Amino acid sequence: MKHAQSSAGKPWQGRLLQPFLHFHDAIEHTPARRAQVRLLAFCGAIGMPLYYTLWHHYFPQEYESPALRIMAALLFVPALFPHRFSNTWFSIYLFVSLTFELPFFFTLMFLMNHASALWMHSLLVALVVLFHFDTRIAVLAYLSGTLLACAVFAMQGDPSFLLDTQVLQQLPIHWFTIVVLSLVKVSRHVGAQEKLAGLAAGLGSVAHELRTPLVSVEANVRGLQRLLPRDADGAGTDADSGAACQDALARIQFEVRHMHHMIDLFLLSASAVSSRLEANESVGMHETVTAVLKRYPFVSAAQRALVTVDVRSDFRFPGQTELCVVILLNLLRNALKAIHRAGKGRVRIVIDGNRAVPRLLFIDTGCGIAASRLPLIFDRFYSYPAHNGSGIGLALCRQILQAWQARISCVSRDSAYAIFVLEFVQPAPDRFSPPLRAR
Repeated sequence: MKHAQSSAGKPWQGRLLQPFLHFHDAIEHTPARRAQVRLLAFCGAIGMPLYYTLWHHYFPQEYESPALRIMAALLFVPALFPHRFSNTWFSIYLFVSLTFELPFFFTLMFLMNHASALWMHSLLVALVVLFHFDTRIAVLAYLSGTLLACAVFAMQGDPSFLLDTQVLQQLPIHWFTIVVLSLVKVSRHVGAQEKLAGLAAGLGSVAHELRTPLVSVEANVRGLQRLLPRDADGAGTDADSGAACQDALARIQFEVRHMHHMIDLFLLSASAVSSRLEANESVGMHETVTAVLKRYPFVSAAQRALVTVDVRSDFRFPGQTELCVVILLNLLRNALKAIHRAGKGRVRIVIDGNRAVPRLLFIDTGCGIAASRLPLIFDRFYSYPAHNGSGIGLALCRQILQAWQARISCVSRDSAYAIFVLEFVQPAPDRFSPPLRAR
């Protein structure tokens, strides 16, 4: 609990990081993206000293700077170990390094070498690399890095050169390149959304098809359960055999209920992928948690007893009730699976609305999450162990919460605990109906 409270209990830290939180939302944190960043960092760490040698000794340029090259090479080094960063700090680091390494460094070298053909082409390549990242981050890095490079050049060189034809004629080429790259990325994003929508539609169709045979199985089980006592009395059925049959039917009935629950979860998830996620109502947290616990198909009363709810102070937040159910069902299912794998532990749900930022803590003392896996758990299609689901549950939770301007994070200790922290904004009194309840 100390770890969960330490970050949330420092408002100054939250205010300090607030300007950077949208970077966390914008930058993808998939294993593939981190591998790309690692490869780019490896090329940059080697390329900086290598090209200094080329441009200084073999193809001498008007201006070179060993100090800038060393700074750039060192700035690449942390990206060689992206798994050591949390998603938020990785986003901040990536923005700072992209700004320095690409628009700032290459623009400054372009200006200091008086728009030579070599640095003109190098700057264009740098912009192409930059705009392979999220467009919002790339535009901000491009503007800040370019302006900073111009300011540094103006202090060191001839400011009037900034308005020279050799410099200005590059701007239309750069802007056209940026527009083309952005349009290509939009097309790719639309294609990815269409694939997700197709996956959602297929998932929904399969779920609906499974519902009919399950209803039939459940009806037959109820019929057999009514017949078994009569068989035992009238036909001399062995009592032990009758009890065993009753146990078997009860197990079948549980499995059917569990499948109904999973189908509900699939349908809700499919709806979340293909529909609008924006908040449109005021949701009560305690009410939703209670509904989820009633809805979840616990294996037994003993498993239900593993889950406790601590209501420090209830709160309401802008969201959607059904989507909040999806989030909590996913978290509860993951927590109980962690306890099952570990063979020990409990689940504690803490509703803590008596804070500037209301939050829900979802704590399990099961198997925990390894530090190397923690930055990846919200990545789409990532699951650990590999056979432990489709890898869309936590990614979907984060996507929904981001649409509500809320946040989800996790702190964990391997083989000890996992704490998921959900932080919410409070709705304005007249924004949603029904009105907020008094605390």
